[in-house]
Amino acid sequence: MDWLKGRYAIAIAIGAVFGALSRFYGTELAKVIWGKDFGFYGTFLINVTGCLLIAYILTLATEHIRNISPELRLMTTTGFCGAYTTFSSYGLEARGFLEQRNITMLLIYLGGSAIVSMIAIQAGVLLARASAKNF
Repeated sequence: MDWLKGRYAIAIAIGAVFGALSRFYGTELAKVIWGKDFGFYGTFLINVTGCLLIAYILTLATEHIRNISPELRLMTTTGFCGAYTTFSSYGLEARGFLEQRNITMLLIYLGGSAIVSMIAIQAGVLLARASAKNF
Protein backbone atom coordinates (compact mmCIF):
# COMPACT_ATOMS: atom_id res chain seq x y z
CA MET A 1 0.00 0.00 0.00
CA ASP A 2 1.98 2.92 -1.35
CA TRP A 3 -0.35 5.54 0.14
CA LEU A 4 0.75 4.45 3.59
CA LYS A 5 4.30 5.58 2.91
CA GLY A 6 5.25 8.50 5.12
CA ARG A 7 6.71 10.56 2.30
CA TYR A 8 3.29 10.74 0.62
CA ALA A 9 1.74 12.14 3.79
CA ILE A 10 4.59 14.62 4.20
CA ALA A 11 4.22 15.77 0.57
CA ILE A 12 0.47 16.28 1.02
CA ALA A 13 1.02 18.16 4.28
CA ILE A 14 3.58 20.51 2.70
CA GLY A 15 1.22 21.27 -0.19
CA ALA A 16 -1.68 21.77 2.21
CA VAL A 17 0.20 24.42 4.21
CA PHE A 18 0.78 26.50 1.09
CA GLY A 19 -2.75 25.88 -0.20
CA ALA A 20 -4.37 26.96 3.06
CA LEU A 21 -2.22 30.08 3.30
CA SER A 22 -3.00 30.96 -0.32
CA ARG A 23 -6.71 30.54 0.35
CA PHE A 24 -6.53 32.73 3.45
CA TYR A 25 -4.61 35.53 1.76
CA GLY A 26 -6.73 35.30 -1.40
CA THR A 27 -9.91 35.70 0.64
CA GLU A 28 -8.43 38.60 2.60
CA LEU A 29 -7.38 40.28 -0.63
CA ALA A 30 -10.92 39.91 -2.00
CA LYS A 31 -12.27 41.62 1.14
CA VAL A 32 -9.85 44.50 0.62
CA ILE A 33 -10.83 44.83 -3.05
CA TRP A 34 -14.62 44.34 -2.76
CA GLY A 35 -15.32 44.96 0.93
CA LYS A 36 -15.81 42.62 3.86
CA ASP A 37 -19.44 41.93 2.96
CA PHE A 38 -18.29 40.50 -0.37
CA GLY A 39 -15.75 37.98 0.90
CA PHE A 40 -17.66 35.30 -0.97
CA TYR A 41 -16.14 36.70 -4.18
CA GLY A 42 -12.82 35.44 -2.84
CA THR A 43 -14.27 31.96 -2.28
CA PHE A 44 -15.70 31.99 -5.78
CA LEU A 45 -12.38 33.01 -7.36
CA ILE A 46 -10.44 30.51 -5.26
CA ASN A 47 -12.74 27.65 -6.26
CA VAL A 48 -12.49 28.60 -9.93
CA THR A 49 -8.70 29.03 -9.91
CA GLY A 50 -8.38 25.80 -7.89
CA CYS A 51 -10.32 23.95 -10.60
CA LEU A 52 -8.13 25.49 -13.28
CA LEU A 53 -4.95 24.56 -11.41
CA ILE A 54 -5.87 20.97 -10.56
CA ALA A 55 -6.96 20.28 -14.15
CA TYR A 56 -3.76 21.84 -15.47
CA ILE A 57 -1.52 19.81 -13.13
CA LEU A 58 -3.30 16.49 -13.65
CA THR A 59 -3.41 16.93 -17.43
CA LEU A 60 0.31 17.64 -17.55
CA ALA A 61 1.04 14.74 -15.21
CA THR A 62 -1.05 12.19 -17.10
CA GLU A 63 -0.56 13.29 -20.69
CA HIS A 64 2.86 14.92 -20.92
CA ILE A 65 5.13 14.56 -17.90
CA ARG A 66 4.64 10.92 -17.08
CA ASN A 67 7.77 10.76 -14.96
CA ILE A 68 6.42 13.24 -12.40
CA SER A 69 6.89 11.78 -8.95
CA PRO A 70 3.82 10.63 -7.03
CA GLU A 71 4.95 12.86 -4.16
CA LEU A 72 4.95 15.99 -6.33
CA ARG A 73 1.59 15.10 -7.84
CA LEU A 74 0.08 14.53 -4.39
CA MET A 75 1.68 17.69 -3.00
CA THR A 76 0.20 19.87 -5.72
CA THR A 77 -3.22 18.23 -6.16
CA THR A 78 -4.33 16.62 -2.91
CA GLY A 79 -2.21 18.90 -0.74
CA PHE A 80 -2.20 22.36 -2.31
CA CYS A 81 -5.43 22.26 -4.34
CA GLY A 82 -7.29 20.35 -1.65
CA ALA A 83 -6.44 22.94 0.98
CA TYR A 84 -6.71 25.87 -1.43
CA THR A 85 -10.24 25.24 -2.66
CA THR A 86 -12.99 26.02 -0.26
CA PHE A 87 -16.05 23.91 -0.86
CA SER A 88 -17.00 23.99 2.81
CA SER A 89 -16.86 27.79 2.78
CA TYR A 90 -18.89 27.76 -0.42
CA GLY A 91 -21.61 25.73 1.29
CA LEU A 92 -21.60 27.95 4.36
CA GLU A 93 -21.85 31.12 2.28
CA ALA A 94 -24.67 29.64 0.19
CA ARG A 95 -26.52 28.82 3.40
CA GLY A 96 -26.08 32.46 4.46
CA PHE A 97 -27.87 33.62 1.31
CA LEU A 98 -30.63 31.11 2.05
CA GLU A 99 -30.99 32.36 5.63
CA GLN A 100 -31.19 35.93 4.33
CA ARG A 101 -33.88 34.72 1.94
CA ASN A 102 -31.77 36.10 -0.89
CA ILE A 103 -32.72 33.40 -3.36
CA THR A 104 -31.43 35.37 -6.34
CA MET A 105 -27.89 35.56 -4.93
CA LEU A 106 -28.12 31.94 -3.76
CA LEU A 107 -28.90 30.72 -7.26
CA ILE A 108 -26.34 33.00 -8.91
CA TYR A 109 -23.67 31.92 -6.43
CA LEU A 110 -24.42 28.19 -6.61
CA GLY A 111 -24.90 28.07 -10.36
CA GLY A 112 -22.13 30.53 -11.14
CA SER A 113 -19.60 28.66 -9.04
CA ALA A 114 -20.47 25.32 -10.62
CA ILE A 115 -20.58 26.56 -14.21
CA VAL A 116 -17.53 28.81 -14.09
CA SER A 117 -15.53 26.13 -12.24
CA MET A 118 -16.35 23.61 -14.97
CA ILE A 119 -15.18 26.15 -17.55
CA ALA A 120 -11.99 26.57 -15.51
CA ILE A 121 -11.46 22.79 -15.50
CA GLN A 122 -11.68 22.74 -19.29
CA ALA A 123 -9.39 25.79 -19.54
CA GLY A 124 -6.83 24.05 -17.29
CA VAL A 125 -6.83 20.99 -19.55
CA LEU A 126 -6.45 23.14 -22.69
CA LEU A 127 -3.69 25.27 -21.14
CA ALA A 128 -1.80 22.18 -20.04
CA ARG A 129 -2.03 20.64 -23.47
CA ALA A 130 -0.93 23.86 -25.17
CA SER A 131 1.95 24.48 -22.79
CA ALA A 132 3.06 20.84 -22.90
CA LYS A 133 4.32 21.42 -26.42
CA ASN A 134 7.30 23.06 -24.71
CA PHE A 135 8.23 19.89 -22.77
